[in-house]
Amino acid sequence: MRSPLLSLRWLGIHLAALLVLAVCVAGTAWQVTRSFEPDRETITNPAEDLSHAEPIDANFEPGEYLHPDLIANSAVEATGNYDTDAQLLVPRTRNGVEGFDVILPLVTDEGVALTVSRGWTEDKDHDLPAPPEGEITTTGWLLPTETAAEGVRPMEMPEGQVERVAPSVLLQEWEHHLYEGYIVLPENDPAAAGLTPIPPPEPPTGVTVNWRSLSYSFQWGIFGVSALVFWIILMRRELAEARSSAQEGPGPSGQEGAPEKSEKDGDQPVGAGS
Repeated sequence: MRSPLLSLRWLGIHLAALLVLAVCVAGTAWQVTRSFEPDRETITNPAEDLSHAEPIDANFEPGEYLHPDLIANSAVEATGNYDTDAQLLVPRTRNGVEGFDVILPLVTDEGVALTVSRGWTEDKDHDLPAPPEGEITTTGWLLPTETAAEGVRPMEMPEGQVERVAPSVLLQEWEHHLYEGYIVLPENDPAAAGLTPIPPPEPPTGVTVNWRSLSYSFQWGIFGVSALVFWIILMRRELAEARSSAQEGPGPSGQEGAPEKSEKDGDQPVGAGS
């Protein structure tokens, strides 16, 4: 006996149910993915290729405040002369080892200085390699100014040291108008020779839960489960009705469920009572 669930009407119902379930599964997966995406307000940009570096004065103005998300890891190029007498050390712990970042100003032809981080050294007392002299063109990754919360703020620093790389701090040491932020040099830069290179920071891998999207994913899931339960109920009801009709069987007249007639119903044989 052919199953009633294979009729044309039911094939259409099956197709519609499968489409609804597919949409619900896709909607749930999409909303779950959105619920755990990285926080777009705090993520930094990946480091740009230095071959795409643009002149520092093409997009940035001296003293202009720049949001960290806009400048982090941007590849920039600057031309000028290092002020070798203004070199400073910034205490930094890298990979669990205490040491110092070596910074100095690169003074451009316009008289504006760009803070350059040459690299990191573990020993402040050993003779640091001298930076290149004369006019040079250097490229590096532009990083945002360090805030007070990012480093140590001692009451006093030894001579030749500063607690962080920020114009508000460096202007007390240097007599130069400064660009916002600072650059770190690649390993192959002549000014980084003899020092441990400082790589640009990688984008954070933490995530922030988007509760709205997470609630939408639950709604999609509940709707999909409801559609599946409703589909199963309809199929069970159809099968139950088919079994009930089959159990009743055909009547004498060839029709299912037709009642049998008897003499008790008032039918008498032909010629009775004559």
